[in-house]
Amino acid sequence: MSGQYQPKGPIGRFIHTLEETVIAFILGAMTLITFINVVLRYLFNDSLIWGLEVTLILFAWLVLLGISYGFKVTAHLGVDAVTNLLPNYQKRILAILSALCCVAYALLLLKGSWDYWAPFAALQPTDGRWFPTGFTTGVRDRAFYITDQVPMLGMFRWLEGAINFGEAYDKLPRVIPYFILPFSSALILLRVVQATIAVIAGRQESLIVSHEAEDAVADAAREQQG
Repeated sequence: MSGQYQPKGPIGRFIHTLEETVIAFILGAMTLITFINVVLRYLFNDSLIWGLEVTLILFAWLVLLGISYGFKVTAHLGVDAVTNLLPNYQKRILAILSALCCVAYALLLLKGSWDYWAPFAALQPTDGRWFPTGFTTGVRDRAFYITDQVPMLGMFRWLEGAINFGEAYDKLPRVIPYFILPFSSALILLRVVQATIAVIAGRQESLIVSHEAEDAVADAAREQQG
């Protein structure tokens, strides 16, 4: 999974292993739930009624966590056909500018994610159109919104008193699956900032691995042969 990325220090290795483990677990859980549903449907004319919704939630988590992971290990593909025609110093300037644009986009993404998720957690979204200037007031509480079929888990019952005025949830509240939005956005911002610093410091050429997928495949093949 990690390609040429080598985490530094025990904490870095722990976080890297944790990220890969979570991503692998989500992918495995999606596969297992889908497999069980197929078996139940065709052999027993039954199904896990919550199976499809959980799979969709896990897929969203996988994609959003994968974006930040891709920035960390420089796994995202991009088009560099034009920049490759430029001298090295101009390529470096464009790489820094593109990295700063990614930082700005990640900041906007984090604001939008928080503003969307906050009402589901009985919190207030930020004020300001582009960048947060404070917290707004009077936004309708959406903490009572629940998923369609996902059962409520006992480990989250504390949310009933914390954000739902003591009312019991009969299904999993949406605040749980939607939490991946601000969390992954913050992680994406962190990884983009780290990559930008690496580009500015000259430790990394850009935020992308190559302009063609076959280039990455060829590099992997050379590593296997070596």
